Amino acid sequence: MFQLSTTKTDDMNSLLTHLECTVCGDRHSPHDLQTVCRSCGKALSARYDLVKGKQIVSREWFQSASSSFWNYAMFLPVEKAENVVSLGESVTPVLRLMSLEKTLGLTRVFIKDEGHLPTGSFKARGLAMAVSKAKELGVTSVCIPSAGNAAGALAAYAARAGMEAHIFIPEDTPEINVAECRATGAVVELVRGTIADAAGLMNQQKKNHPDWFDVSTLKEPYRLEGKKTMGYEIAVQFDWKLPDVILYPAGGGTGLIGMWKAFWELETLGLIGKERPRMVAVQSDGCAPIVKAFEQQQKESQPWVNAQTIASGLRVPKAFADYMILDALYASKGHAVAVRDDEIRQAVASVARDEGLYCCPEGAATVVALRKLVQRSLVRQGETVLLFNTAAGNKYPEIMVKQP
Repeated sequence: MFQLSTTKTDDMNSLLTHLECTVCGDRHSPHDLQTVCRSCGKALSARYDLVKGKQIVSREWFQSASSSFWNYAMFLPVEKAENVVSLGESVTPVLRLMSLEKTLGLTRVFIKDEGHLPTGSFKARGLAMAVSKAKELGVTSVCIPSAGNAAGALAAYAARAGMEAHIFIPEDTPEINVAECRATGAVVELVRGTIADAAGLMNQQKKNHPDWFDVSTLKEPYRLEGKKTMGYEIAVQFDWKLPDVILYPAGGGTGLIGMWKAFWELETLGLIGKERPRMVAVQSDGCAPIVKAFEQQQKESQPWVNAQTIASGLRVPKAFADYMILDALYASKGHAVAVRDDEIRQAVASVARDEGLYCCPEGAATVVALRKLVQRSLVRQGETVLLFNTAAGNKYPEIMVKQP
């Protein structure tokens, strides 16, 4: 198990070298507080000395490190153990969905259940990393616009780090997300509208608070590094043969981008080959900017007007790094699928009844999307499929479907 050092001299043996713009390639120092590229305003990505890493690590090293993602420290951005802000993050389980396999006529269908993480969602990965690195760089106050689970995660990790947290969320955000933010001492602003409106108010108030550091999705480089650990875990859990298809609920899409980055790093380290899963972005038809852009073969999406869905994590009218999501879909020969809210409700109920797993609505959306792909013969028998349940279903009691 990963043990945090109590000395102030222990380092994490990070091979971090620099930050690089995902569009223009401009390099930035990882030892200064960074947001987006100073040259073009696009997202930055952490880079590591993978040549050196290849000489050190092996498949066995990754397998032995897999009890906690902090054990991947060599390929993570935090450089001093004293700066790690942890709530006990562990590797999340991969469960086989045998009833769904039978229903759809598929051979191997699995789901990675991120609800086991602290604060009950995959957001713990990104926010643990972002807050830890922010602490390392001297940040004392953080702010975020959120559709729900990211708010709760930031509030918890900020409290753990002794930081102030300023949360801006839509007024119709699930009540439990609001409650967990307030319980951990965050300042919460409820905003009429979507996460885009919440971001607008935050940016307006931030002008009067220069000490606030914005940890919005891909507006800083390190949430992505936390999310990429999903890709490392998948490689280990599937014995270094990646699934044929990965379906991921994409709001901001950081997890999808992070996994794609992890696969590139693992190939560069000589641990996997060039084969990649077909990546599938799943959205609600009430807010599907990525799906629309994909169907039109666009490089970026357009803001979705009047975004509405019961899957609050998917109500993102325009992802900041949508171009990176779309790049991964195109490069992997993947797909983008929109599903209806009534289908999501039915899937929450059917998966709970048939598999014993209470999914969040975003996770249930991937089940619906898989059915649609099978109907279109885009997923076939004999292929290995991985779905993502991004949060514990009991964080969404208001969408529970009553059984007859």
